[in-house]
Amino acid sequence: MTSYGLLVSPSHNRVYAQAAAALVKAELAVFGERALGGRVRDIEETSIGGVPYVTFSADELAETDVRLLSNLSSLYALFEIEGELLRPVGLKPLDLFGSDLLTIQKYSGKTNEYFTKLLLNVTAMATDSPMDLVTGRPRLLDPMCGRGTTLNQAMMYGLDAAGIDIDGKDFDAYAAFIKTWLKNNRVKHQAEITGIRREKAVLGRRLHVTLGASKELYKSGETMEITVVNADSVGAEKFFRPRSFDLIVTDAPYGVQHGSRAKGAQPGRRQQLSRSPVELLDAAVPGWARLLRPGGAIGISWNTFVGRREDLAEILASSGLEVQDSEAYLGFRHRVDQAISRDLIVARKP
Repeated sequence: MTSYGLLVSPSHNRVYAQAAAALVKAELAVFGERALGGRVRDIEETSIGGVPYVTFSADELAETDVRLLSNLSSLYALFEIEGELLRPVGLKPLDLFGSDLLTIQKYSGKTNEYFTKLLLNVTAMATDSPMDLVTGRPRLLDPMCGRGTTLNQAMMYGLDAAGIDIDGKDFDAYAAFIKTWLKNNRVKHQAEITGIRREKAVLGRRLHVTLGASKELYKSGETMEITVVNADSVGAEKFFRPRSFDLIVTDAPYGVQHGSRAKGAQPGRRQQLSRSPVELLDAAVPGWARLLRPGGAIGISWNTFVGRREDLAEILASSGLEVQDSEAYLGFRHRVDQAISRDLIVARKP
């Protein structure tokens, strides 16, 4: 057995930093349970030289193991521990672009990008093929994508991604951001916004982006696609084919900054939005589940002050999904502020 020390990223905001070590412990436990055959043991928070680390023991890590662990959400550096010495382990993260893709956007209600990465990771671990995160190319949907934090993380990983959001301002803000970012970073791409019409009725708008991680890949046709639909997520099946996604990852409205979906809205009138994530998920999850491929997984984060875990688990189970309730998956609850206590729930489609 070899001992390892994981240095937690120092760049968290103050509140998230307080929870970062505990969250990465839970994330590492999920990785060990689902993808590393239970070979990761003795996960602890440890101080080395007055600096906080997460330490663990494992059989010597293979190259694919390191490739997976390199994507832990709060990982800054990884070391083998030999007595009082730390030997650096070379990391091989999936990241294709600069970190500003994730950090440059600043707005009220934005989900912390480290937590978004964590949610994507632990959802991917619940699929039938968890190592596909590093060896394959799962397709992702965020059915409440806001201004695209999850979509940007998927893009960072080189995944095809799609999103839906009912807020036209958020749709416009994301379209403006991603087109500007791609242009400023000289990423070869095509982007267009079109209307979505069915039987002469306008259902929404669609942003479609095709891009390449390099000019050579773009020219050869090895591209990624990002699609965002400005419409109600409860009608997600109108815009995407059944069984077309491997991962569904979303941050439910917290009932503080955000509304969730149209509630009795009429044309020409201001929409009234429900603040309850339970009400929204009860209406939307059955349709989302039908968009998920067998063996795929769905991960949802939410504010525990406005919704009980038991209610979300019942909604997921009633849609034919298997909720992951091992000890590792129950270790993610943490405080965001006085009004928000955040947790996540993950379920797999048989």
